[in-house]
Formats: sequence, structure tokens, C-alpha cells
Amino acid sequence: MDIDQLKSELSRFGIKPKKTLGQNFLVSEEILSEIVAAAELTPDDTVLEIGPGLGVLTSALGERAGLVLAVEKDKKIYSVLRKLFKNKKNVKIINEDALFMDFSVILNSIQDPDWIPDQVRNDKHLDYKVVANIPYYITGKLLQNFLTSDHKPSLMVLLLQKEVAERIVAKPGNMSILSISAQLYCDPDVVTIVGKENFYPPPQVDSAVVRLRILDKPRLAVEEKKFFQLVKIGFAGKRKQLQNNLSNGYQKGRDYKTMLEELGINPLARAQDLSLEDWARLYKALIDNQKPADI
Repeated sequence: MDIDQLKSELSRFGIKPKKTLGQNFLVSEEILSEIVAAAELTPDDTVLEIGPGLGVLTSALGERAGLVLAVEKDKKIYSVLRKLFKNKKNVKIINEDALFMDFSVILNSIQDPDWIPDQVRNDKHLDYKVVANIPYYITGKLLQNFLTSDHKPSLMVLLLQKEVAERIVAKPGNMSILSISAQLYCDPDVVTIVGKENFYPPPQVDSAVVRLRILDKPRLAVEEKKFFQLVKIGFAGKRKQLQNNLSNGYQKGRDYKTMLEELGINPLARAQDLSLEDWARLYKALIDNQKPADI
């Protein structure tokens, strides 16, 4: 669907893109194909799609996956999608806010159980994949919800703001709380960059398609709440050296410079310079109270 076709469809249904909901419709068939390919779909897959728009990607997902649950917050677009997919038995449109939904609850609340494939109905621990064109303003919260959920997806393919994508896949030297959070739970990679001209209306910045392969368990053996408290303290002052942030956030007067040296971490480093392995060693020294020499 090109821009003229999209405008025609929006006009036909009386829909005006809402800036408050971050509605920027993807109009590139090439990018749509890359998103579908990145999801590595089979007829046994269940896909949770967030932000289906006018259903172009939804239709493509439905051709490859066994079941597509498309979650749309906008009630007007939801009504349109219900009409468009009323005869597509493996595609169900759900009017929910993706930020506050529970995937397992959605499955259990479907009013028409006859259409649910046996592999969905019989498997309480169903594997599922997420494909989403995420509004920029909910990216961080939505990622957090999925990556810390008790029922995580096996794979996520997300169309995100380019800057956010780059932060997710960042290496030591450019790490952030977001990159640490993502890489603790998954292996992320950037599939392709998407110019803003591929959307209507065009956003102010370019985007990127990111694929996240979710790990069976977190990469580090840590108590997650305490681990992220440490990370947040480390990043409390972006331009400050890590040793200074630790001194402000933990016990003052402690020799954090020597501790970092003993852990093999540059005492002049800033939080963005540390790898996940560095954070793991620091966690063991500060939280588990292990001596640096024993780590």
C-alpha cells in the first residue's frame, strides 16, 4: 500500500492519524516483507501484533502464522479492522491498551473458543512471538513489560525509533540502562534502518526494525530488583565516573576506586563503559558481599 492508497483508505473510513497515539502508518511493502521475514513464522506460531494500523502487516502475518492476535487501542481503527478481518478465522482483533494487557488473560477471555487452534487451547505455557510498530512514547515501558513478564515471548520484531534501536544493541562505551535491560534478557540485532519517508504521516526521525531473541533465562544470575538498583545508581550522573556515583549511592568513604581495580574495571570508567560481565562482578562485590579476589 503506497501513500496515496493509504490516504484513500483513511478517508474512506473517516480516520485521521492521532499524534497522541503515535499513529504513523508504514507504507513500504519492502519493509513490511522484511518485518515478516525477521519474525521467522511457521503455521504453528502464535503472533501478538501491537499497533496493526489498517491491517496490512496483520494480513501478511495471518498468511504465515497459525494465529494472529492484533491489539489495537484506537476504538475507531479497531472497528474498521473487525470488519476487514471478519472472514479471516486465524486473525482476531482485540481492543486493548498494550501497556496494560496480560497475554494469558487475553487468550482466556476470547468469547469464541472454537476458532482457537488446539496448540493454543491446550498449552498453558504457549510460546508466542511479538511483532509491533510501537509508538515511540511507549517503547521503554512496553519492552519492560514483555522482558520481565512471567510469560515472555520467544521472539520480538519491533519497529522502533532508530535512536532507541541503537541503544538496545549498544556495546560497552555506549551502554545505557535500556541496553543493559534488553541484553540481560535477549540477543538483539538491527534488521534494517527505515527512513521516515516510509511512513504516513512521516515522523520527525528515522526508525529501525529490531529483532530480539528472548533467552530462556536472564544472562546473569542476579536478583533483578537489586541488580537494577545498582545499575540506576551507576548511571545516576551521566558524566560522572562510576566510582563517584557508587560513593553517592552506597556507603560513603568506601574505597570504590580500589574495588573497581581489583574487579578488573577501569577506576576512571563511566557507567556506559561497562559490559554486562563487568556489572555482574560489581554486583557480586557490592550486593553479594563477595571479595573481589574471589569473583
